[in-house]
Amino acid sequence: MHMARALAIAEQGRGTTSPNPMVGAVIVDAEGIVVGTGAHEVAGGPHAEVHALADAGSRARGATLYCTLEPCSHTGRTGPCAPRVVEAGIHRAVIAVEDPNPLVTGRGLAYLREHGIEVSVGLLADIAARQNAPFFTVMRAGRPFVTMKVALSGDRKVGRHGERIVLTGAAANRLIHRERAEVDAIGVGSGTLIADDPLLTARGAYRTRPLVRVIFDRRLRTPPSARLFSTRTHGPIIVATTVVDRGAAGGRADALRQAGATLEIVDPAPSGTFLRAVLARLAASGVSSLVLEGGPTLHRAAWTEGVVDRVQVFATPRNVGADGVPWLDEDVVRLEALADVRHVRMGDDRMSEGYVHRAR
Repeated sequence: MHMARALAIAEQGRGTTSPNPMVGAVIVDAEGIVVGTGAHEVAGGPHAEVHALADAGSRARGATLYCTLEPCSHTGRTGPCAPRVVEAGIHRAVIAVEDPNPLVTGRGLAYLREHGIEVSVGLLADIAARQNAPFFTVMRAGRPFVTMKVALSGDRKVGRHGERIVLTGAAANRLIHRERAEVDAIGVGSGTLIADDPLLTARGAYRTRPLVRVIFDRRLRTPPSARLFSTRTHGPIIVATTVVDRGAAGGRADALRQAGATLEIVDPAPSGTFLRAVLARLAASGVSSLVLEGGPTLHRAAWTEGVVDRVQVFATPRNVGADGVPWLDEDVVRLEALADVRHVRMGDDRMSEGYVHRAR
């Protein structure tokens, strides 16, 4: 019960703590009374344990700390938490999951044990790891947590060639924009940008941080006149390409920079593929979560290269017709083969999502 409460409290940091993890802490005295709670609310701000200990005050002495992630033992933007837990007189620490950060892994737990605190690890660990899947993915895979999102018609089409079609209804669109307000970045292929000319902003949902927009464009086809460049105040616009600045390509690159784009010219050789090279670059710049919103070519590449962590399908009963653009074959992406699959009805639409990789 107390760990479940800590996990719920950790949600206060959703969308504001990246690239740090969300963390919740609950302090319970010897009588079973909750005397302190806290959450890590914003990157660079106090950690959950610090808030909870301040809330508990002297009542923390002899109490039990329930925390969703291992207390840190190193100095980053804030001081280490493990020594503060010891100084407060905590008697027992119940930790959901070990921190995957190489600077922390096991060291915080060892510090607590060395100073006489009884430590147990693993309570609701799967839930805690799933809650911080982006942080775990960056630490362990060196890339952002990737969601492959698609809106599909009743005949499994994503739209028509050369025509922008809105498939989802109001309820689904509210969820889409709410999730845009929480993630670090949105990505599309150059073909989708040319066909749909999207804004790629979070509309109708409050967002406190800049939203990174990424265009995967190996051939540098992105038009400087795209509507996306009118939204520069919403966050950086990155055009990822392998084209070297010379000749005609140099002219296109200059035009995109003048429009407001940041060009990331990546060499796929170190990681083996263009997509993996871009993802590694994004992770290094602080992007922990990325939603790939289309199109089929980008989705196919991400799925084939094994970098998709979550699949999110918005299915609508509306049919596009034989001239529509098909998505991936049903036998390629099978929702029933994913983990933790859930289905949610949203008006006439249905959202189905599942996870490709285990959280820990």
